[in-house]
Amino acid sequence: MSHKVTLIPGDGIGPEVAAAARRAVDATGVRIDWEVAELNADLIVKAGVSLPPHVIESLERTHVGLKGPVTTPVGGGYTSVNVALRKRLDLFANVRPVRSMPGLGTRFDDVKIDMVIFRENTEDLYSGLEHEVVKDVVTSLKVITRVASINIAEYAFAYAEKAGRKKVVAIHKANIMKLSDGLFLRCCREVAARHPHIEYKELIVDNAAMQLVVRPETFDILLLPNLYGDIVSDLAAGLVGGLGMVPGANMGEKDAVFEAVHGSAPDIAGKGIANPTAMMLSSALMLFHLKEPEAAARLQHAVEKVYAGGKHTTPDVGGKAGTAEFTDAVIAAMS
Repeated sequence: MSHKVTLIPGDGIGPEVAAAARRAVDATGVRIDWEVAELNADLIVKAGVSLPPHVIESLERTHVGLKGPVTTPVGGGYTSVNVALRKRLDLFANVRPVRSMPGLGTRFDDVKIDMVIFRENTEDLYSGLEHEVVKDVVTSLKVITRVASINIAEYAFAYAEKAGRKKVVAIHKANIMKLSDGLFLRCCREVAARHPHIEYKELIVDNAAMQLVVRPETFDILLLPNLYGDIVSDLAAGLVGGLGMVPGANMGEKDAVFEAVHGSAPDIAGKGIANPTAMMLSSALMLFHLKEPEAAARLQHAVEKVYAGGKHTTPDVGGKAGTAEFTDAVIAAMS
């Protein structure tokens, strides 16, 4: 059986890590019909939209995407490609597993970190509803709806059931934003009541940030609105070595886009030293989604084996290997 997948290499180091991930996926033996959709800053500026038609048309055919990083301008220019993708395809659930990597020295070597972050992906302050009331006075609307909140809560608890996870913590600021975050919490409690055997707790977001740094091993599943989810997921990535070590999935009812969540790192683009770990682990999530669990597990375990060996890692994690050597080692570990 062959699976159709849209490959969006991106820009900066994107094409390099995308090519490495493609090699690793192909080495699992799963047949992928790759449909490459180029997307970079130049193409976006030329098209005048964050998502040129050829990208959307490809994803509407395949319903599955594997995406490298695409540069987003700061403080101006075109809007985020990621935000546009999530809204256009209704990818309401951002899922980011955060796990300790064997052999990778971090400040938390003495504990095992294994959490999964579920971030609502379509609304909150990322709705982009901003208005300059008068000069130098700007308002932004924080949009929280029952539909979106129930959707992400149901998704998180369904995952907990399927994966045998024991605890879900909802993270909020309802002590201050009583209406918006209050609605989010009420929805989480409603869904939690339908899963009484899963432990449910709530944490105010600033306390949650502290607890993550002090005792990260106590977290299992985190459930958050969009903005807090964005910030907390990056914080959690820092506990296990950084964004280059963490995969990401954007899930909807019909479509799914898997992505490396790190930036495009233009300063090292073309040097052959980019770390494809996040892209490969995102590819493993993609294989699980495509109902190829054996191949997904083999790829994930192969990456972990390379790190445990410590001989073929890239410079960003203290090694000396280039992208190609790291990829070769992962493929060898699978066989």
